[in-house]
Amino acid sequence: MSKKNRTKKNAVVVGVLSAAVLLAAGAGMVSAASIVPAPAGSKSVDPSFANVPAGQATAVCPGAPRLADGSAEGTDNQFSPVSRSAKTFLDALVLSDASGSVPRSGLAALNGSPLAEIAKAPASAPAPAPGPPVLKAGVVAQRPMGDVTVVDADPVGGQKAAVAGLMSYSANDGDLRGLAAAPCQQPGNDAWLVGASTALGRTAVLNISNPSGTPATVNLDLYGARGQVQASDSRGLLVSPGSTRSINLAGLAPNEGQLAVHLRSSGGPVAASIQQSILRGLTAGGVDIITPGATAADSQVMTGVDIQDPGVVKSLADKPGFADVVPTLQIAVPGSVDAVVDVRLFGPNGQRALPGGGAVTAKAGSVTQVPLTGVPAGMYTVSATSDVPFAASTRVTRGLKADSPVDFALSPAAVRLGSQHVVAVPQDGTRFLSFGVPEGRATVSYTPVTSDGKVHKTETVDIAGGTTSVIEVPDKSDGAAVSGFIVSASGDAAYGALVLGQSDQPGISVLAIQDGAAGQEKVQVTLGY
Repeated sequence: MSKKNRTKKNAVVVGVLSAAVLLAAGAGMVSAASIVPAPAGSKSVDPSFANVPAGQATAVCPGAPRLADGSAEGTDNQFSPVSRSAKTFLDALVLSDASGSVPRSGLAALNGSPLAEIAKAPASAPAPAPGPPVLKAGVVAQRPMGDVTVVDADPVGGQKAAVAGLMSYSANDGDLRGLAAAPCQQPGNDAWLVGASTALGRTAVLNISNPSGTPATVNLDLYGARGQVQASDSRGLLVSPGSTRSINLAGLAPNEGQLAVHLRSSGGPVAASIQQSILRGLTAGGVDIITPGATAADSQVMTGVDIQDPGVVKSLADKPGFADVVPTLQIAVPGSVDAVVDVRLFGPNGQRALPGGGAVTAKAGSVTQVPLTGVPAGMYTVSATSDVPFAASTRVTRGLKADSPVDFALSPAAVRLGSQHVVAVPQDGTRFLSFGVPEGRATVSYTPVTSDGKVHKTETVDIAGGTTSVIEVPDKSDGAAVSGFIVSASGDAAYGALVLGQSDQPGISVLAIQDGAAGQEKVQVTLGY
């Protein structure tokens, strides 16, 4: 072999060996990488939750009902005084922590201007004493009010304060004769209001209040008996900070005997209610404040459904203009699929059969009415379940004579009772707590809170599934006027409402018990990149 060929062969061998060494080194590097821990920043970490400082509790109380003075063609209304006998009051409770320390709290106008003090800020936060909690409350009882009012309270014990308020209105003369009450509500960005009407003689005014410092842009989805209502003026409604925007729903959805409103807002959270009134010729047909019910779901429960004598109601309903005195479940289906709804009605003695068995098909994108007829007079709970989500409320009436005033009320879909729901109650008229349990069995406890801020002995009631329990609210507890309750429930799902009436007039109002205090809030935090 020549020297030249030998040199070329050696170069080839050296190249192959060099490549083998490089491959081996690479393999070693890969092996080393597989056993050396990765940098900490590249690890996958399970999501965790971080505590967020509790914020101020805010509850917005709707203003006194007013006669709308404006054209149905517009959306905004001016208001005029309602009557000589009209009275509007605010009742509110702010619960202490376990040591009995009531947080700084007060009443303010919607624009933030202070109106009254409920409790001063505590000088220090005492440690809870051993033993059971020592609860107290800051109380506002029967304070006259007119415009929208805000109840606010600082956090207490690292948690959002438990706050409740109630606006109550009554009048014995004028076009808005009747009884209307509404709970003060925590502002939000999504709300269902079911049960309005813009038919002849019916007036529905949507009031949207923005208590925050951020503008809110509101969109409305309107549903009627014939389907979704297309209204160009229902989009992009601006509600300035610290203001209320009033919208005549007849300008958006005229001649709708059954109307549901789905409100969604961006920006600042808002509180919404509908002032609904009826005038039959020259006779007042009642007034109510429709407030948001539970969000659309495949199950809805309404309690405090007070039904009058069915025979007399039928006779009254047969008269011109009185068809809507029949107690009725209203179902709004927002999706594109019809809802097959199973409706059950049960009172203190168990379930009562409805004509047709209680099965109904509710059309998609519309509001369907289900008459609750053929059952004896009494207090009931309505349970409705379906295969698709829906929103609902139940309408009841009080008064049985065509030539006398008749009042009405909407019972919105309620949330399931948990622990420490605070309920404010007015001082006048008849007052009942209604609790319904659709299935199983539940125990409900209710603790009176009196006007002097004292929290009294807790009472309990054991409720079988498929029944309703009705408890009359006493005027006093241990000599002091009852201003509210702390309500809790255990066991199977239970729902509650406050039912108000007038002693000498056919007034009625039904308020679903709202969610309890949120407690300490948490947000999910994901680490890594």
